[in-house]
Amino acid sequence: MTDLPGVVITGASGRMGQMLIQTVTQNDAVRLVGAVERSGHDWVGRDVGAAMGGSDLGVVVTDDALAAFSKAQIVIDFTAPVATIEFAGLAAQARAVHVIGTTGMTDDDIAKLEPASRHAVIVRAGNMSLGVNLLVQLTKKVAAALDEDFDIEVIEGHHNMKVDAPSGTALMLGEAAAEGRGVALNDVRDSGRDGITGARKRGDIGFTAIRGGDIVGEHDVLFAAAGERIVLRHMATDRAIFARGAVKAALWGVNQSPGEYDMLDVLGLAEPK
Repeated sequence: MTDLPGVVITGASGRMGQMLIQTVTQNDAVRLVGAVERSGHDWVGRDVGAAMGGSDLGVVVTDDALAAFSKAQIVIDFTAPVATIEFAGLAAQARAVHVIGTTGMTDDDIAKLEPASRHAVIVRAGNMSLGVNLLVQLTKKVAAALDEDFDIEVIEGHHNMKVDAPSGTALMLGEAAAEGRGVALNDVRDSGRDGITGARKRGDIGFTAIRGGDIVGEHDVLFAAAGERIVLRHMATDRAIFARGAVKAALWGVNQSPGEYDMLDVLGLAEPK
């Protein structure tokens, strides 16, 4: 069992952190060796299993990320952009695979990961599910096949505690639609409608964000023209799909050379470079 890759989970107390811990402890191909929380959090110093309301797991929550990473081959990170950038540097020092599911990262944030990727594997995706990554590919193909007579709107829904909008998955879908059309998303993005906005600009890719209740994740890509609409949809009902995808990405990453990858690479869906 000690030969299995060791995994550290950052943001251990969060929704995804706890789901990741459950998923790792139930997976026979990996072992949990660390759990990280921010300094001052009341979980620090406690066994993570007990902190989650269950039995001890033999892993004490720490706020010393580098010490935790140094004992691991894998770091799985669904936290916040500032924390993720710091963790990337520390994971690279430990030569650990860094799986990033953090959303809300800007282009500048993502660029700051590049130095770490020279020394370690980074697998980053706005969504770790197989279904969503298939939806990304479908969105690109449909956008490429349709002209600007079809307005594109990405409609996403999440629980009422989500802090960023549009979601990382919605932005993945928007990027796919823009790539299909041969344009840059930043040039055609429309996500700030409120009040008297005027008519929709031809060729824009719009975003609508819904926040409510305990919605895990729902994403529609709407292609709307005069007289017809096409809707591509993915609905997640259990966030365990994201945790399972993250573990799959981690195990894949263990056998790769340093660099930046995404779930399309993991799933063998990436187009030849």
